[in-house]
Amino acid sequence: MESLSEFLPLALILSVGVFVQSAAGFAAGLLIVPSLLWCGYSIPEAQTALLVATIPQNAWGVWKFRDCLTPKQIAWPGLGRLVFLPLGVWTLQNLESVSITTLRQIVGGFVLTATLATIYFRPVPRARLHPGWAFLAFPLSGFFQGVVGMGGPAMVFWVQAHDWDTRQIRGFLFGMYLISLAPALTVLYLFFGDRIIGPGIAAAALTPWLIVVTNLGLRFGTRLGRQRLRLLTLGLLLMLGVSGLASPWLR
Repeated sequence: MESLSEFLPLALILSVGVFVQSAAGFAAGLLIVPSLLWCGYSIPEAQTALLVATIPQNAWGVWKFRDCLTPKQIAWPGLGRLVFLPLGVWTLQNLESVSITTLRQIVGGFVLTATLATIYFRPVPRARLHPGWAFLAFPLSGFFQGVVGMGGPAMVFWVQAHDWDTRQIRGFLFGMYLISLAPALTVLYLFFGDRIIGPGIAAAALTPWLIVVTNLGLRFGTRLGRQRLRLLTLGLLLMLGVSGLASPWLR
């Protein structure tokens, strides 16, 4: 278990990330991973805390939107993610030889790129996409999940290109996240061993509180309005991305 001085920042960051994810519908990984890096955690430790913290939210989401999900709908996309996940974790293992400053720059660059793409990439929704887009989006999602713990953006762009309603979109994304949780944690443990256990246990201990945070986020998102909350979230992500890239000059 983490010491109190390590547990409190972890609890705060996970709470903010889960709250924003519940309210705005995205950005948990984009917020949590770079923030934990600034607090001294490694990427594998940050990934583990993120994955464990989002288990209740994803399980609840799949149950709530189960009428919008079919095994066939998520089977092949899920397989595409899982096949490339170990490659991403292997790449992460090889990146651990670089300095923490360089890792912050890599993560910051990814966050900034994903945020700018979210702002400017507005696909026209359609009933069906060419299968090639799925063969690109989901392997990339699995790979980036393994490397930086943020595999959501590629999936979100693919989903936004469909003329699905909100329930279909949220149900699909919750389902994709949920089926990859156990494999992702298993692969992380195989590559990084006991060092990920502490952050995982700490995140699990927060489960009752994070359930409360999830409900608060859902209510807050409804009251504030998704568009205003989206602008606030994107602004925060831009700041995190830029600060990561500028980390050699920041103290």
